[in-house]
Amino acid sequence: MRTVIVGTRRSDLAITQTQWVMDRMEEALPTSWELRQERMVTKGDQILNVTLSKVGGKGLFVKEIEQALLDGRLDMAVHSMKDMPGEMPPGLTMGAVTVREDPRDCLISRTGSTLETLPENALVGTSSLRRQAQILAYRPDLRVEPVRGNLNTRLKKMMEGQFDAIVLAYAGIKRLGWEEKVTQVLPEDVMLPAVGQGALAVQCRADDHDMLEVLQRVNDSETERVIRAERTFLHAFEGGCHLPIAGYGTLEGEEVHLTGLVADPTGHPLLKGEARGTDEEEVGRRLTVDLMEQGARELLEKVKDGIGE
Repeated sequence: MRTVIVGTRRSDLAITQTQWVMDRMEEALPTSWELRQERMVTKGDQILNVTLSKVGGKGLFVKEIEQALLDGRLDMAVHSMKDMPGEMPPGLTMGAVTVREDPRDCLISRTGSTLETLPENALVGTSSLRRQAQILAYRPDLRVEPVRGNLNTRLKKMMEGQFDAIVLAYAGIKRLGWEEKVTQVLPEDVMLPAVGQGALAVQCRADDHDMLEVLQRVNDSETERVIRAERTFLHAFEGGCHLPIAGYGTLEGEEVHLTGLVADPTGHPLLKGEARGTDEEEVGRRLTVDLMEQGARELLEKVKDGIGE
């Protein structure tokens, strides 16, 4: 009998997502295997008083879990793909990419106002520089301030009057069955999603060949292709975790169509580009070159020099 220890964060959403993956794995498991969930607290769950970009970026939600995998305390882990840094520690691999839930962002407001109808100077909460930049590019008259914590905490802060509206990933809201709380699902031309948003990453040790074989049966090859293009694009900007970056790929026949965005946190400038092709990594690289030529290199240098954070 092999007991497979499955790592997850302790939030309601993380547990729901992990259970969803485990349910799908059950059909592919050898009869001598059983799955057991191990719930962990990451640094990203503990540091709630500052924005992620100021304390090390999205990797804060995965580092402790990745270390537990490397140490053999976990056999696999489920992450929101958008929380995964562009690089993975040696010894670990992505064993599966799940079929993608709706990748868009959504707005929840106290009064039922949409992004278009929020009053001037309304206060919008978001934990993401990517969302901040796109909100300010679209509505420069709004104020944007950080809101951290799990989904329940953020909703509570808004209902208590700390914010007029908050922006969240629609996929998480859907997985929790909270669609009725959503005021507006934001179209991609207004709010381009984060790289990997809506998909789940299942991580394991690279040398655990039995686990990799099982995970291939829950892998969605179409989602995997577009995520590879998005993450190739993200990887080029990994030095800019203080920089708003968005990337969203779709499959059109055999071709991957990738839209990417790099911006100043103020929303000005906001650079956008597209690339398409059958080689997903090449598509990601071409889009990077396009945006670098548009001025993304200067934005990266500005952030590295400590300006504009």
